[in-house]
Amino acid sequence: MGVLEKIRPAKAAVIAPSLALPVVLPLDQILRGDCIATMRALPAKSVDLIFADPPYNLQLGGDLARPDGSHVDAVTDEWDKFASLEIYDRFTREWLFEAKRILKDNGAIWVIGSYHNIFKVGSAIQDLGYWILNDIVWRKSNPMPNFKGTRFTNAHETLIWASMGEKARYTFNYRSMKTLNDELQMRSDWEFPVCGGPERLKKDGVKVHPTQKPEALIYRILLACTKPGDVVLDPFFGTGTTGAVAKRLGRRWIGIEREADYIAAAEERIAAALPLDESALKTMQSPKTAPKVAFGVLVENGYLTAGRVLCDAKRKHRALVRADGSLESVCGQTGSIHKLGSLLQNAPACNGWTFWHHETPDGLKPIDTLRQTYLLATQI
Repeated sequence: MGVLEKIRPAKAAVIAPSLALPVVLPLDQILRGDCIATMRALPAKSVDLIFADPPYNLQLGGDLARPDGSHVDAVTDEWDKFASLEIYDRFTREWLFEAKRILKDNGAIWVIGSYHNIFKVGSAIQDLGYWILNDIVWRKSNPMPNFKGTRFTNAHETLIWASMGEKARYTFNYRSMKTLNDELQMRSDWEFPVCGGPERLKKDGVKVHPTQKPEALIYRILLACTKPGDVVLDPFFGTGTTGAVAKRLGRRWIGIEREADYIAAAEERIAAALPLDESALKTMQSPKTAPKVAFGVLVENGYLTAGRVLCDAKRKHRALVRADGSLESVCGQTGSIHKLGSLLQNAPACNGWTFWHHETPDGLKPIDTLRQTYLLATQI
């Protein structure tokens, strides 16, 4: 397959810093081919962020079965198989080397993995001169159980966030993360359910991709570490979660994928993704306390999308939901659901969960009903 076999026609010009000459960067396109060869064809220092979900090299010894004998839908695809750990190590170092070449000096990389591969990935990241900023634990609220009862249930995956070097600059929207978390400092342990429901892509009742990541996870990463217009590269694009979220948040994206079925699903998915209104993309920053479920979690998971309008029970006050979970009133005041509610009432405090309401077929309902729905759905 060609290194840059183009799946979409649109292009945009950028400047290659090392050459100071205009080059074509394939923005908002899926490039079909091997990720290492394809990255080698991209210009140096041209990408703001890389999110990578590489093969985990799960090393499964055969089919998995539940106690009742039914088959477990595990990762058995050829793209996850490597002949030896040495070959997997070489593959990991090669794609991470190319990733570092094409990242801007103030760029950063996120890599997700499981215990099968993340420690090897982390070692390669450090050896290649990246600087690890955080390891993030994605705790799954609905993990697959350990059917054999021989180990602890694998209930989390690990993400590594790294900059280009110890003294390198990088983007971190710290205050937006506090706002997303109802103004409590965002921690390094994140809880999201495994991708399911209508978000899980299926064809003829079968999962299109065995390890599709939840959009809420990518939403948080892009909101934290990019700005509108930044270029996000995903070298293991799969069914296009990164592209769909980047489009919603006003970021540019490039995907690399070699499997035709995944590309077809990604194209359809991204075409259907609706970008947020510019006013909803504005993010704000301020401090406060957080309940057990942050309002931003509802926005991340689509229970209330950015751009929706909330009001109080008497419809006197109205506010727009923004991408980071903050609100903006019709008169331009901004804040969390609690802070803005208190400002509009000229009150010392406000419980935003009961003050703000959303429209439903049955009339106005407090947004706390959405929080309860989320709690039930994720069994927190």
